[in-house]
Amino acid sequence: MTGVSTGTGTARQPQSRVPPAERGATRVADRVVEKIAAQAAREAVGPPPADGDAPHATVAVRHGTARVHIELDLGYPCDIGARCAAVRRRVTERVGTLANLTVSEVAVWVERLYPLPKGAGRTR
Repeated sequence: MTGVSTGTGTARQPQSRVPPAERGATRVADRVVEKIAAQAAREAVGPPPADGDAPHATVAVRHGTARVHIELDLGYPCDIGARCAAVRRRVTERVGTLANLTVSEVAVWVERLYPLPKGAGRTR
């Protein structure tokens, strides 16, 4: 920290020091939170199916709490419920960690199901 010159060649510290916790706040833009959420959804479900779109997120942030809406495409057959649960967990964790927000809701909408190529993901 730099001092304030008194003109006599000595430096003195500013008299009014604001505690670190009261100096201000960092606000993460909603658009950034949307990008974090979409990336987290991609991490949870992997790459989109052929001809499918990457996950898309919209968020509403108010008073340190985020409500997230994720739209995604999935390959089928798959356990849709388990994949949506994985997206909810991953989005909640990543938005909380990276944006320091509490996530109150993650709504996952599966927009389209794409058939997987024969034999893909199936074992006997």
